[in-house]
Formats: sequence, C-alpha cells, structure tokens
Amino acid sequence: PTETEIEEMEPIALFDTNKAIELEPKVGHGNQSLMITLKAKLHNMKRACEGQLIQFGVIEKSDTIRVYQVWPGKNVFFLHGRLICGPNPRGLMFTATSIVLSSWIFARYVVKDMPHHHSALIVTFSLVFTFVVLVNLIQVSTTDPGIIPRNNNDQETLELEKAGTSDGTRSKKATINGVEVKLKYCRVCKIFRPPRSSHCAICDNCVERYDHHCPWVGQCIGLRNCRSYMALVISGLIFFVYIFAFSCWILHRKNVHGFIGMVKTCPETLALTALAFNAIGFLGALAIYHVYLIAINQTAYENFRQRYVGSKNPYDRGILNNFKDAFFAAVPLPRVDFRAEVVNCDT
Repeated sequence: PTETEIEEMEPIALFDTNKAIELEPKVGHGNQSLMITLKAKLHNMKRACEGQLIQFGVIEKSDTIRVYQVWPGKNVFFLHGRLICGPNPRGLMFTATSIVLSSWIFARYVVKDMPHHHSALIVTFSLVFTFVVLVNLIQVSTTDPGIIPRNNNDQETLELEKAGTSDGTRSKKATINGVEVKLKYCRVCKIFRPPRSSHCAICDNCVERYDHHCPWVGQCIGLRNCRSYMALVISGLIFFVYIFAFSCWILHRKNVHGFIGMVKTCPETLALTALAFNAIGFLGALAIYHVYLIAINQTAYENFRQRYVGSKNPYDRGILNNFKDAFFAAVPLPRVDFRAEVVNCDT
C-alpha cells in the first residue's frame, strides 16, 4: 500500500468514576453500592499504575503513535516495538518446541540409565546447552535484520521513478573496490536498494546484506543478525551432537539387539537418537555451507543467484579478513527506529 490510514478512536468510559466514588450505601442496596465503590477504586488503582508505567517508559500513552504501529511491512512487534519478528511464527515455535522437548526427554528418560555419579553433571551440561541455543534463537528471531527505511516522499518518489536507463529498467550503477555493481529500484519501498540488499517477499521489507529468509526462525537473515544466526547453528549442532552421543551410549549399554527390541525397551531414547541424528545432518550441512560463504564473503542469496560467476567479488578481502568481518566487526545500529513517534501520519 502507498498510504497508511490511521483511525484515532476516543476512549469510551464504561462508567463515571467520580460519580461512582461519591455514591454512598443505601438501605437495601448495600451489596450493589459496595461493588460500585470497589470497581471505582480498582479503576483508580489501574489508572495510577498505568501512569507510573508510562512515566518509566514501560507502556505508551494511548494517544501516541509509534512507527511500529503503522509500519507497512508484515512484521509482528512485541514490547512496544522493542522486539521485531517475522509474520509467521510457526517455524519459530516448532524449533523452540523441538529443542525444549529434546532436552526434556534427554533429562527424563536417557540420563536415568546413566551411572548416578555422572548423571547430575551430564544433565547440567545439557541444560546449559539448551539455554544457550534458546537465547541464540530468541536473539535471531527478534532482532532487526537490517531493514531499510522506505521512501515516503511523494515528490522524491516521482523523480526516482522517472529515472531509468535506455532499456527502460530502473537502476543505478556504483563502483565498489573497482568493480561496477547495479543498484536496483524497489517499487514497494520506492528506493534504490544499497549493494547486497534485496526485498523479502515474506516480510515485505528491503533488508541490507540480505542472506535469506529462514523459516525455522521465522525471520530474515541479514546484516544485523547473521552473526547470531551462525551462533544458533553452531550451538544447535553442539547441542544435538551432545545428546546423540550419550543416547547412543545408553543404547549400547542396554545391549538390546534389533530394532524391535529397542522400541520395546527404550522407545524414548531411540526416538531422541533419530531426531538428533537428523538434526546433526541438517545443521552440519548448514554450518559447512555458511562457513564456506563467509570464507568467500558471499551471501546465500548472492551464491544462489551466481552473482560473481565470471566476475570479481568486490567484497572478498581474503579468508582471514572475511572471517574477521563476519565475527568481530561491530554490528551497525538499526536504520529504522520503530519506537520513534510518528509526527506526520500522512507521510
């Protein structure tokens, strides 16, 4: 949509607080008057608490409109714009449930068959790994991946849309490290996208250094959360390798022969072993692929599109520098302040 319409609704009082407080108990209506007075006092307490929360910035005033409330993308915001998620949380919920369920089965069914002098330490490490994975998962899924501000200036938009090349395509050219790259025009965001950026059709945003939209975390992976994404993949891989190793050890200690025997004797351990095995294969391949991309300084989107086949990659600074930039460079500040107050709703 090119315009966002905002309807301001005035609050409607369900009852007059002041009048309710002034009501005095009447003969024969004591219970009713007491309930009215109690409701009035609770209402006053609620308003007082809301006033304190507004004062400390925990909640917003009802007449204050923030950017996240009118943002045209498909993102879902929490804590008044402090956390930003993708539009579909099903993948995130499935991933979180799989991690928590795996940890619970491991602590409940697998560890009970271990020697008692080792079980407490083994469970402690599994809980630590679980906590680390969940923290990385939350950080990836709730961080602004590098959303680029949209152009809301109609006059500027008209001038940009008039610009174009001789073949009718809207694009600009820029030189980066001696290599000429194209800056494509986004019709939705009405901007010329910076280098390495792309528009995510799922979140409906242009994302800086766009890598891909990960359905398992429900969020785009871009400039600002790619490091957290790698931490999630690696920590998840370590977590499932840990669970798989001890699960296989328990199956071996039970000395059960045949698949049917394992199903009858320890079905939970067998199911967890199968889940961990598949997770290791998936996360292992993902980790190897992204380590390769970091080494050559490419995004998954660039590699899939074969952007630098037959030409030099202007961002490749050598393996050591590429890893240094990926893991130790400062994470840039977000380009969109979603908690900023909207001054002019028409723009």
